[in-house]
Amino acid sequence: MPYAAARVLLLTTLSLPLLLAAGPATGGGWSVAPSGGGRPSFYAEGAPGEVLRDTVSVTNRGTRPLTVRLRAGGDGLRVAFAEGTLGIPARTRAEVPFTVTVPADAAPGDRAGELVVRDAAGRRSAVRLLIRVAGPRLAALTVEHVAVHGDRITYELVNRGTTALVPRLAVHADGVLGAVLDRAPRTLPVSLPPGRRLRLDEPWPDRPALDAVTVRLTVTAPGAARATGRASARFVPREAAAGAAAGALSVAGAAAMAVRRRGRRAAAVRAGREEC
Repeated sequence: MPYAAARVLLLTTLSLPLLLAAGPATGGGWSVAPSGGGRPSFYAEGAPGEVLRDTVSVTNRGTRPLTVRLRAGGDGLRVAFAEGTLGIPARTRAEVPFTVTVPADAAPGDRAGELVVRDAAGRRSAVRLLIRVAGPRLAALTVEHVAVHGDRITYELVNRGTTALVPRLAVHADGVLGAVLDRAPRTLPVSLPPGRRLRLDEPWPDRPALDAVTVRLTVTAPGAARATGRASARFVPREAAAGAAAGALSVAGAAAMAVRRRGRRAAAVRAGREEC
C-alpha cells in the first residue's frame, strides 16, 4: 500500500540537515510539516546539478482513512516524491521522502517553491521550500535601449549577475543651453532576478518644446558597478514642423516649375533650329 511504500523508502533514505523551526500547515483534520518537527519550512543548500533529499510528514488526525496527493512547484526546482498519491489510515502519520534536483545551469542564489498536499475534498496545505544554490554571488546590471518617445523616456534594465537586484535610477538631460532635467537617484519598485530583462519608462511631462537634448540614465544596485545609458532627441513645436513642411513643399514646387520652364525654352530653341 502507498503508506507502507513511503515508510520503507524513508528507512533507506538519508535526510538532509535543514534549518528553521515551528509548526505544521493544517488542512481540515490533517496536517503537513517537515519530518522530525521543529521546522516551519524546508531549507537546503546545494550546488548546480546536485540532488537533495528530505522527508515530509502528513498526519491524519481523523477517525477515517485519508487519501492525499502531493505536488510541488516553484522557480525551476524539480521535486520528486516517493509516493505522489498516499493513503493514510486514521490517526496515523505518513513519512514521505522526496528529492529536489538543483538545475545544472542554476545561478547562485535563492530559489523558492512549495510542497502542496491536497485531499479528495479539495482542501490543501502547503509547506514552503527554499533552496540556496551554492556559488559566488555576483551583482551586475546594465541599462540598455534608452529612447525618448514624446513625453516618456523608455529603457531596459538587464540583470547580468547571479543575485536579485533592487536598482536605483537617476535621470539627467542636457539641452543646447544647459540642463533641462535632473532627477536625483531613487529606488525603483522592482526586484530584478538574475538573467532577467525588464522594460520600464520614465515620465517627462515638462519636456522642452524646442530643443536638442541628450538624456543620460544612471543605474546602481548594491554591490554592482554603476551603469549608464544615453539617448538623443530633438523637440520641435508642431506649428514649426508644419511650417517647415509647408516651406519644403513650396521650395520643391518652385524647383519643379523652374525645371518645366527650362524644358519648354529648350524645346522652343530646338524647334526654331529645325525651321531654319
